[in-house]
Amino acid sequence: MPKVLLLSRQPLATRPLQDWLDHTRDDIVLVTMPKAVTGAEDVLAEHFPQHLIVDDYHSWSAEQAAEEAARKYGVDLVASSAENDVLRAARLRERLGLPGQGVASATAYRDKVVMKQLVRAAGIAVPAFAPLDSPADLLDFVEAEGYPVVVKPRFGAGAAGVAVLRGHQDVTAFLAGERNSDVPYLPGQWMAESFVSGEFFHVDGIMRDGRVVHAWPSQYTSGCAERIHDELHLGSVMLAADDDRTGPLVRMAADVVAALPAAPHALAFHLEAWIDGDGTLVMCEIASRAGGALIAQAYERAFGVQPAREGLRGQCGAELILTDQPATPAVLVGWAMLPPGHGEFVPPAGTCPVPGSRFELLMEAGAEGKGVTHLLDSAASLFVEGPTADSARRRLMAAIDWWNENTAWK
Repeated sequence: MPKVLLLSRQPLATRPLQDWLDHTRDDIVLVTMPKAVTGAEDVLAEHFPQHLIVDDYHSWSAEQAAEEAARKYGVDLVASSAENDVLRAARLRERLGLPGQGVASATAYRDKVVMKQLVRAAGIAVPAFAPLDSPADLLDFVEAEGYPVVVKPRFGAGAAGVAVLRGHQDVTAFLAGERNSDVPYLPGQWMAESFVSGEFFHVDGIMRDGRVVHAWPSQYTSGCAERIHDELHLGSVMLAADDDRTGPLVRMAADVVAALPAAPHALAFHLEAWIDGDGTLVMCEIASRAGGALIAQAYERAFGVQPAREGLRGQCGAELILTDQPATPAVLVGWAMLPPGHGEFVPPAGTCPVPGSRFELLMEAGAEGKGVTHLLDSAASLFVEGPTADSARRRLMAAIDWWNENTAWK
């Protein structure tokens, strides 16, 4: 097996990388952070004796240290397990002359302005958009496109920093938020785009060499940005094979992947898109990593492969488990992350009566809820399965209603 430098900030206690890869303990050089190995020190010692723990994992110095480790151990490949590492892994590959996703491809999948420029040039619909390199750029965009306007970090993930501006007061509030922003108000960091009204979907799967290997669409049951602003649940339900929207969404994913610079190794991807009131498909964005929340787990229930694992294995030179497009999911899956409320958490006393539903508590009874501050903040997770997409959606909404009616926040 090739020797791999693996960049991962994922906790080893919850993401068992040692079980995902076919490599031996001497084939992986793990670059990680202290928080990721807390409580899993025995796993680190047994499975990743060649490791580098970096205190300031997201710093420029961490990238230098990773390169030095790669040269020291003579690695053949560089792999990453999170979106924040996609570009730095690509830079390392090019510095070391190694195969895999290069900087041009990684940039197209991370920088939403570059992404939309390439996708629009390929004839795929995207919202009106513009980079924001100064306050004047935002004011010009508002004057040209009108409200509502969405502002977002160009390299963001998980709806962090996204805001919908519906009037002059919102523009003023956004510009005044510079001091408290995690993303600096500097050229190359922000963008604006027109607000799109319509049904919101995601398409997930595996791509390789500029084509989709396999993929399937799902419909969100709430928007990602709204999840944080309105403290809603986050969830989705897979579409049926005979749904009129399934084919066009999968074809859009294939067209978008073909429009962006290709990566030779297999990678997971996660695309988001709307179908607006006129029935037009409009791309929101795409990432060269697996979808977050419970998307990858739902995909595994339906198709027997976990996209995050498949994408990581592909980067490490392993063969794919699933190499073609299934005609239909084995089961239609829905999922939801249930938001924490405000106050002392009192979970439901009984068992949910909705068939095919399974809850998992992510907060202990009596814990203090502080609402939703991050996309994945949750009191519980929920999976449902159904013989049809309609039944899965009904079961999901019924289970959420049961949860809301039987959960208290004192």
